[in-house]
Amino acid sequence: MTGNLTIRIENAFKAISPESWSRLSGTHRGGTLPYNPFLSHAYLSALEESGSATAKTGWHGHHLLLETEGGKLIGAIPGYLKSHSQGEYVFDHGWADAFERAGGQYYPKLQCTVPFTPATGPRLLTAEGYDADVMQDTLAAGLQEVTRQLGISSAHVTFVREEELAALEDDGYLHRTDQQFHFINNGYADHAAFLDTLSSRKRKDLKKERRAALENGISIDWLTGSDLTEEIWDQFFTFYMDTGGRKWGRPYLTRNFYSLIGERMPDDILLVMAKREGKYVAGAINFIGEDALYGRHWGCIEDHPFLHFEVCYHQAIDFALAKGLKRVEAGAQGEHKLARGYLPVTTHSAHYIAHPGLRNAVAQYLERERRDVEEMSGYLNEHSPFRKGERQEQD
Repeated sequence: MTGNLTIRIENAFKAISPESWSRLSGTHRGGTLPYNPFLSHAYLSALEESGSATAKTGWHGHHLLLETEGGKLIGAIPGYLKSHSQGEYVFDHGWADAFERAGGQYYPKLQCTVPFTPATGPRLLTAEGYDADVMQDTLAAGLQEVTRQLGISSAHVTFVREEELAALEDDGYLHRTDQQFHFINNGYADHAAFLDTLSSRKRKDLKKERRAALENGISIDWLTGSDLTEEIWDQFFTFYMDTGGRKWGRPYLTRNFYSLIGERMPDDILLVMAKREGKYVAGAINFIGEDALYGRHWGCIEDHPFLHFEVCYHQAIDFALAKGLKRVEAGAQGEHKLARGYLPVTTHSAHYIAHPGLRNAVAQYLERERRDVEEMSGYLNEHSPFRKGERQEQD
């Protein structure tokens, strides 16, 4: 409780009205922050209603809502009470292991993020027309108090915007960094203009790679909006299950999830689909933000050399350039993205650890980890495919 403001927990996202949620920055186009499709009511409600992120799957909704005395929503943190650490992409399995071997109970914990989505975006959501700094401080303190009242080990705010870190660190959250690879659009007219900024050898390699990916009679389609029929989703889900089953063991998203987002936010979705002999054989799903294209996952039922790179990375760059988007975020990890023009970018998370002993151990670990991430970023930038002058501009 802060003045006349109250923080309460809402377990079911569908209980939050779309109109109230859309007042929060980053959840709609044309707002104070660029629209992030993963923070939209359509996306978050689809995760829960489809059975993908529920208490049964270990993602029990615990959304923090900051409201005025009259019940008006002016701030929020999307949150989940977690019984495991799967589907997060910020790995704390070692912390859980160490704490439980020492006699502690790490789970449940609070995870403040978008499930299964390693994309940076607002986490301390505030309504426009209010002092964002004050609201973020209130939300950070409120999350800490909720953690204490629940009697749980920790709260983790992952893939948080760097601009929100101050509010969290001021309240004693520990800062963690990691690395992703993003394509930055420096105003390129087209893909050829981008290639001209690369070293000669890298430029030749990528041209050869793109030709080879389509050698077996493969063509590429961009599908969005009304193109996203149930038949298309059936085909894409087959790709997702085949590749996801081999890669992760059990894919996280249900078939109904795709139907729901196809119905609720079709213009925010881009499917890049590869066709051979009149039949789709591979595809990647991307989400279209106000200033960025977010690559999520891909799948295939036929293996072809370099097709993964073409569908996931080269086509994403083509689309971003065609639509004037500032960047492509290609998801978690993957140093192979560097050779394809995606540069290292630091991502951030913040962690409130209740137990002093565990907190001190994690703090020491994170100090070393931040140095390692910074050093690796510098090394990778030095070995990017850009010509030296162009690389300096990218930095």
